[in-house]
Amino acid sequence: MKGANQSAISEFLLLGLSRQPQKQQLLFLLFLTTYLATVLGNLLIVLAVSTDARLRSPMYFFLSQLSCVDVCFSSTTVPKVLANHILGTHTISYPGCLTQMYFVFVFVDMDNFLLAVMAYDRFVAICQPLHYTAKMTPQLCARLLSGSWVVASLNALLHTLLMARLSFCADNAIPHFFCDVTPLLKLSCSDTGLNRLMILTEGSVIMIAPFVCILASYVLIAGAVLRVPSPRGRWKAFSTCGSHLAVVCLFYGTIIAVYFNPSSSHSAEKDTAATVLYTVVTPMLNPFIYSLRNRDLKEALRRVVLTDGCTTVLSTKQSSLCH
Repeated sequence: MKGANQSAISEFLLLGLSRQPQKQQLLFLLFLTTYLATVLGNLLIVLAVSTDARLRSPMYFFLSQLSCVDVCFSSTTVPKVLANHILGTHTISYPGCLTQMYFVFVFVDMDNFLLAVMAYDRFVAICQPLHYTAKMTPQLCARLLSGSWVVASLNALLHTLLMARLSFCADNAIPHFFCDVTPLLKLSCSDTGLNRLMILTEGSVIMIAPFVCILASYVLIAGAVLRVPSPRGRWKAFSTCGSHLAVVCLFYGTIIAVYFNPSSSHSAEKDTAATVLYTVVTPMLNPFIYSLRNRDLKEALRRVVLTDGCTTVLSTKQSSLCH
């Protein structure tokens, strides 16, 4: 069956996180709560940045883009999990599986690139504050964002096309809650050597190069901050960067654990637990991590919430008066 056409399997079975009914109910509630918190939190950040004139700096521009990507990232996997639970089915079509894998790659890469761009932005702001406005121009921000989308899309297309050439002619059960590349490669009855080679080479470059840029930026930032004579100034600078570092550690730690470990160390349970962290938990935590350590953003979010609340109350009163 080595040369068999991939149409031998027309759909896959997503086994999810657990097959026990009691655990499935709990997981459904957890996924639903996490997804709603992700969408609400990230959309509030986008709304706050777009409506507050004081949040028009490159840092907040890239933060709003990260929030948009996180909403899309979470929406690529979680709604399918929720729909499967409600409908009582766990199947996903072959084209649907490849499409889901493509968008997972796109949004993982975009998270990766945006975290690197945000680290560079903090480096310029802290290490070269007098040149910040001249360097971080709107044109540069637009080029960095558009370039990230182009590279992410091409990288995702490469891995999706490599997956499309494989044959799946026996087991179609994926021990996962979405179509991830690692469990799909294990199911294939074709030679997956090229796919694995591209993950370890081209995929490593795509993930590690931005990570190295982030580390280099923060080494230089730490050196500059330690030279600040005022303890209060040092604390303020480290506090500004601490939230970004927390997101970086959580995101890259789980990615490396899943995709760049030896295949012999992989287990379905460990991989699934790690992917839950970077596909579900991290997009939810991002708005909380960034807003809790940022006074300007907290004030903007407070104004957005209070404005929306006042608008709702006024609309309710006007409606009651009309009746």
